[in-house]
Amino acid sequence: MLGRLALVFVHGGQAQLYVASATLLAGLIWLSSVRAPMTPGVPLGLAAAALEHAALGTVDLSWRPWWLAVPVIAVLAAPLVALRSDPPDPPARGGGWSLVGPALLLTGVYALSPAVVAVAASYGSSGYASTPPFPVPPLALGIAVFTFLAVTFAPRVPSGVVARTVAAVLLVGSAACFSYDFAAPGPLWLALLLGAPSLALALRLGSTGAESRFATALGMVVFAVAAIAYYAAYDIGFPNQWVPVAVALIPAAALLRSRGDATVRLPRLGWAAAGAACLLPLASVWVPPSPGPGGSAGSIRLVAYNIRMGFGLDGTYRPADAAAAIAATRPDIVVLSEVDRAWLLNGGHDDLAVLARLLHMRYYFGPAADAVWGDAILTNLPVGAVTSVPLTAAGAPTGAQALGAVVTVAGHEIAVVSTHIQPPPSAEPLVQVREIAAFATRFAGSRPTFIAGDLNVRPGSPSLQAFAAAGYTDGLAPFRPLPTFPADHPVEEIDHVLVNGLTCTDVHVGTAVTSDHALLAATLAIP
Repeated sequence: MLGRLALVFVHGGQAQLYVASATLLAGLIWLSSVRAPMTPGVPLGLAAAALEHAALGTVDLSWRPWWLAVPVIAVLAAPLVALRSDPPDPPARGGGWSLVGPALLLTGVYALSPAVVAVAASYGSSGYASTPPFPVPPLALGIAVFTFLAVTFAPRVPSGVVARTVAAVLLVGSAACFSYDFAAPGPLWLALLLGAPSLALALRLGSTGAESRFATALGMVVFAVAAIAYYAAYDIGFPNQWVPVAVALIPAAALLRSRGDATVRLPRLGWAAAGAACLLPLASVWVPPSPGPGGSAGSIRLVAYNIRMGFGLDGTYRPADAAAAIAATRPDIVVLSEVDRAWLLNGGHDDLAVLARLLHMRYYFGPAADAVWGDAILTNLPVGAVTSVPLTAAGAPTGAQALGAVVTVAGHEIAVVSTHIQPPPSAEPLVQVREIAAFATRFAGSRPTFIAGDLNVRPGSPSLQAFAAAGYTDGLAPFRPLPTFPADHPVEEIDHVLVNGLTCTDVHVGTAVTSDHALLAATLAIP
């Protein structure tokens, strides 16, 4: 509890790393000393964490004002304090503790992740995501958590060989669905539908028997190794789809070898409280605005911003500051790069939903690395066609895409392309440049068009020359130099606005350091 409180006041840098590491180590030592069965305490904690994260709009307490975070932490810690008055633990250590680490990973990566639920609700069948229907994400998360708790506290659950085998297959299958085709809503919803109840059953049946005091540490080693393996793939470039499946095999094996049932009765008042608690995600509900005219008769205001997954150079997550910096430019369209929508490694934030809510704008998202990491367009202008296409992998393992949207301004249709080029080492990204230009031309037709984002190329480079040859000229050329990277002392000009049939005016580079890039704002004049 003290460590959790300390993290409210220690933001970013080495200090936060040390405090978080010490808190984690203290928690691990405490868990290793507990001799009671893992159920129902751990499942309750997992459910409470999911509901809290959802109610907070996926911005966790570490990044919240202290006057909000401290009372919430105190309330969450109350059950732990109450346990001190319980009878002493039994002499034999209860079972299931080796499953804690795998359960933390599976629930955090997908099974009880509020951000993943929101992502699933935002995808259609066209390969891009958009603002989900109100209020589907919080209700879906509440249902998933209630199902998880229902299996945990049901008076009886199927525990025969056939039932355990089916549940084990469903659990591994949910992880496979999550890894199969993340941008497809069907497999993702199936992963969420199967993951929560089958994992709850594994934790319940797997907590019977006795385990070594080192079981918790072993499970947390699995968590650490699997988390590093899964997310390091986006830097190193090896396949990571096998990681959730491999981790799911551990609780699945516990299901197959279990020989009893850890029944915990829940009184009627407890069921009522659980049902009410599952409505907590509705606290983060917001009603997306309806499309409006926006802009002026002859121009639109644009912001292009690489948000670095929401983290500033000091390692602090400050979406409210980023939103304030964007809002100060009064944009009609915001183009974002490096948008993280659910990575557990970064805290399970849905950056796009958080910024959209703060800016009160609708969003469209194109997946790059996976369905929760890519580029986005935010606007309240009327939007027609929207398309996202993957680009040839040539540089960073996070991949690249081009997201196109047609907006209407004062009767004019304009094509918007949001992209983030990933250059190969020591070479120009001409393959991706040509693909983006070809996509923009095909998508836009005869409409005025602009391409914006972190293009990772420099003025006068062969890449910008190739764009110009395809009809997309450097709209910022009359205003250079316009360095945007790094944000605290910009020297590199790698964020761009390329135009076809439009003219840039009133160009501005922001001073906020809520990312490693500075935001770039410009007014686009419509002929």
